[in-house]
Amino acid sequence: MMHAGIVLILVLFSCCALCTGPATEEPCEEPVPDPGCEETRAVDIPAGSVTFDPTGDKPVRLIFIHHSCGENWLTDDNGNLARALMQNNYFVSDTNYGWGPGYGPESYPIGDMTDIGQWWAWFRSPQAAAIMDRVYKEDGQHSAYTRFAESPGGENEIIMFKSCFPNSALQGNANDPVPSIDNNPLREDGAWSEYHTVANAKSIYLDLLEYFKTRPDKLFIIVTAPPLSDGTHAANARAFNTWLVNDYLTGYAGKNVVVYDFYNVLTSNGGSSSTNDAGKESGNHHRMENGAVRHTVESGMMGTHNTAAYASGWDDDHPTAAGNQKATEEFVPVLNHVYAQWKAGT
Repeated sequence: MMHAGIVLILVLFSCCALCTGPATEEPCEEPVPDPGCEETRAVDIPAGSVTFDPTGDKPVRLIFIHHSCGENWLTDDNGNLARALMQNNYFVSDTNYGWGPGYGPESYPIGDMTDIGQWWAWFRSPQAAAIMDRVYKEDGQHSAYTRFAESPGGENEIIMFKSCFPNSALQGNANDPVPSIDNNPLREDGAWSEYHTVANAKSIYLDLLEYFKTRPDKLFIIVTAPPLSDGTHAANARAFNTWLVNDYLTGYAGKNVVVYDFYNVLTSNGGSSSTNDAGKESGNHHRMENGAVRHTVESGMMGTHNTAAYASGWDDDHPTAAGNQKATEEFVPVLNHVYAQWKAGT
């Protein structure tokens, strides 16, 4: 679900410690579900008619908090996201492993901590003010990609952040009661934790709204974690991300938070993991259609496809270039739209 007002802070918190580096294995074949008897659940995200015109003299500053999946998405020869953003007049910076101040008694670089439970450290911990001050001012490049040569100055206006695919292994039941943040053992913890459950993850994100509402001058874009090939927790991952898109922002008065469902985009392909289905009517998408943001989940004879459609190998769930390029094609127009809505206050 997209919320109109937004501070675009692209903090792509990509992989956790289990995500190593850009994938090098040959992509494996992964067929899409049988298209017979398809039922499509599509949600039009309410939005006005304002559209970002990427022609201004001064680029919009955006930062993406990520690890290796985000790095691959940004890179010119993989997802090509950074170049596409530059072509739409965004000045892209990023964080990665090793970035930022030390956190906690062991002083781990906060850039190492991008799992769902660890977002609490970035936005709500006693160190959050100092961490986010660094995020807003960061204009460095911590991955290889094409961007404008010179910063336009000022602070990052858009904050985009995402966790990596291990975060899709959400335990528990999708409808378990959500604990208060004070009683949430997932705070500061990683995706490997026994407390990495749907309910605890919901609690983390709900608490982040307390920070987001204090910064209406920033647009926060939550990018959902990529899917896993292993179907053990796939239904939970689908349920959680559907909640983020459809229900998370219910009752939030601000207009500066947007959810982009990277997970959903990466759960359908064009016949194999090396061929995407961007531009096709069928499949799972999060894109602009007829001037509105549209989130589409397709269900066929085999049910909804909830696992990775672009795994780089049988043991590697980093999305392939084809999957990342689909995400770029669908995401950038959405970003232009929601940024315009936020700037217009609609």
